[in-house]
Formats: sequence, structure tokens, C-alpha cells
Amino acid sequence: MLVSTQHLSKRYGSLVALDRCSLQVPSGEIFGLLGPNGAGKTTLLRLLLGFITPTSGAAVVAGFDCVRESLAVRTQTAYLPSEARLFRRMTGDKVLDFFARLRRECRRELAATVAARLDLDCSRQVARMSTGMRQKLALAVVFATESRLLILDEPTANLDPTARAEVLDLVQEARAVGRTVIFSSHVLSEVESTCDRVAIVRAGRLVHEQSLDHLRRCHRITARLTGVMGGIPEALAQRVKILQGSEVQAGTTVLEATDSLGPLLGWLSTLPLEEVRIEPVGLGAVYDRFHRPDLNTATD
Repeated sequence: MLVSTQHLSKRYGSLVALDRCSLQVPSGEIFGLLGPNGAGKTTLLRLLLGFITPTSGAAVVAGFDCVRESLAVRTQTAYLPSEARLFRRMTGDKVLDFFARLRRECRRELAATVAARLDLDCSRQVARMSTGMRQKLALAVVFATESRLLILDEPTANLDPTARAEVLDLVQEARAVGRTVIFSSHVLSEVESTCDRVAIVRAGRLVHEQSLDHLRRCHRITARLTGVMGGIPEALAQRVKILQGSEVQAGTTVLEATDSLGPLLGWLSTLPLEEVRIEPVGLGAVYDRFHRPDLNTATD
């Protein structure tokens, strides 16, 4: 595993920013961190980089302990913070020159290519750049490195739709050459379309992990019956579960099914159906199971 945490926690007095987080991220994976602002995502990223010290637990990146060997961790990592702070008096070109000299693995020509793909004018002084332009400049620095791990905190924030799509392409291209990406966001559609796996964070706790490939094979079936449904056949029990409704009364029943729908539809056709609706489950439905508006959240 390129990234591993065990019961990783961070407290500020009585405030729990991250609570016993355990996760494993292999090489060559795009791993999404999903949650609202204040859920604890940024705290986790800063712990991985050794910027802050955990209250308890451990984190390892590329075989290096994130506390004792934090400098070695950073040599393996390129980090895009949620608010990149750049040298305001420099031009974009000078910023790219600086990072190319600062880090051997940062390739200046690649930075220029990424900047061009993002339609960024690097001749402009940073102080005269918009927030979105500064985000593009920071992205050019990050994607120009040959680091094994990219940690991206809200990478598409403040970008126009064209630039957002380009960033998601860059993330997938990084995976294609064997690099690992941790992609923190609160934009469900971006995570769902880009990531291999996603972890949902709520109030400082990692409450759910989901394979996006598995999720894409899941469907929700809403069946309205005029009679009794009965139990799910044993042959379908491993792939179908009842989310809502009764097994013994007529009415509306909601099912969730994985993989091929053929056997399930064959069974449903034998029931007294009035109406049936089939739709993908989607990441939004999974996310809603773990987030409610009345839940308290920790701070990032």
C-alpha cells in the first residue's frame, strides 16, 4: 500500500477533528475523499503530509512514517492545498521556474504544457491573477512533478467548466502512468466520474468506503405491487436487498441490486406488479445515507 493509516486521530482540546481513521490506498489508484466543508478531509491530508502531528494513531506514505520521516514523505508527494499561496510579485513563468529549480522532479516544460492546457497566461503577475488563474498556476506546478503521490484538496475550485474537465483528465492521466491520487472534494459528480474508490467523511470519522466500479453496477428498483411480494428467492439473496417496504404487504417496495438485472426482472415478472422503475443508485444516494442536515460536523 502506498498510503496507510491506522486509527489516526487529531484532537484540539475537546474538539475531535479526525477520529480513528483507518484506510489503505494502493499505488495507481484515484482515491476520493468526500464530505462537506468541515468534515475532516483537510485534517487528514495535513496529517499525511506531516504538517500537523496526530493525537494518536499512525500514518505511512511510501514506506515512510508521516511524523518521524515527514521530509521523506514530502519528497514523494505533490500537494495542492485548498488555498494555494504563491509569490504575488512574480509572474506565472517565474513561479514555474522557481519550483522547477526547487524540486528536481518538477519538470519546467511539463509545467508549461499543463498551463497551456488550462489556458493560463503565465506572463501575468500573480498579484494580477484572478483566484481561478492562481488555482491553474498551482495545478501546473503539481502536475509537472513526477511524485508518486498527488494530494489534491478541492482541485477544481474556482475553475470554469472547461478547466474543470481538463483537470479531471490530468488526474486520470496521472493514474495511467502508475501514480496515486488522493482527490478531496465535495462535488459528488466529479468524484463519481473520476475516482476508483471513495471514502465518505462525516464529523471527523470515515463512515463509509465504496468501490465506484461496484457502485456503477448497482441499480435501485422501485416496485409497486397490488399483492404480496413474499421473500427474495435464495438465488438472488446475495445480490438483492430490500431498502424500503414490506415483504408481507401490498404497496411500494424499494430494492437495490448488484450486477445483472436479468434474474431479478425475471422474478419480478412473476409478481402482481402495477409499476416498476429502475435507475442507477449513484454516489448521491450513498452519500445521503451518511449525511443528514442535523448532524454536527468537526472542523477541517
